[in-house]
Amino acid sequence: MAGERLRFDGWIAGVGTASGVRLVVGHWPRSPFGAFSDVMVEYADGERVLLAPSQQIADFVAATYRFDRTEVVPVSVTGSVSVSGHVWVVEAGPLRLRLHAGRRTALGRLLSAVPSPLVRSPLWAALCDVPARLLMPGVRTLGRAGPGRREWYGARDLRPVLAAEAVLDGADLGPLAPLDPPVAFGFGSAPRAPSLVRVTTTVEIGPAGR
Repeated sequence: MAGERLRFDGWIAGVGTASGVRLVVGHWPRSPFGAFSDVMVEYADGERVLLAPSQQIADFVAATYRFDRTEVVPVSVTGSVSVSGHVWVVEAGPLRLRLHAGRRTALGRLLSAVPSPLVRSPLWAALCDVPARLLMPGVRTLGRAGPGRREWYGARDLRPVLAAEAVLDGADLGPLAPLDPPVAFGFGSAPRAPSLVRVTTTVEIGPAGR
């Protein structure tokens, strides 16, 4: 029997840095909590930190993914769109990040043509899971997400991140690098190649997770 389904529509940016710190930014204009953004940080030593804009969101995300600690801090994502792509400026507590994503890839064009009802379907996510793992090792589109929770992703666009500048805790993280090793917040990682993905994420909370 299906549980309560909570749907988040927005963007996920995943980037690595020369320092070994990897960053995953979620920007959600539409969600059960209203519009918000959050940042998942994995340090070179494997420590996983969540930067969330409220305690309510921190509690929900920490019940869905795995972190060593969470921080409730102001989080903002501002951006602009041009012919050449997207520019994001992210401010989240100790983090300052600026990234430039390029034009939509060929795969992104295919994803953008998938009808919205299909993107939201767990059957579609299950069908996409195997090719996603083959094409982008570490990426999963369907899996278990915390006790009593199931989660699936429906990608709707894909753009390469071409450049990034990041400062964390006052230290420059160095130039853009692959997201390697894969991040370990949940059942799957963001793509190894730095990417900006438009996505519809559904979290299903079963009776044990309510």
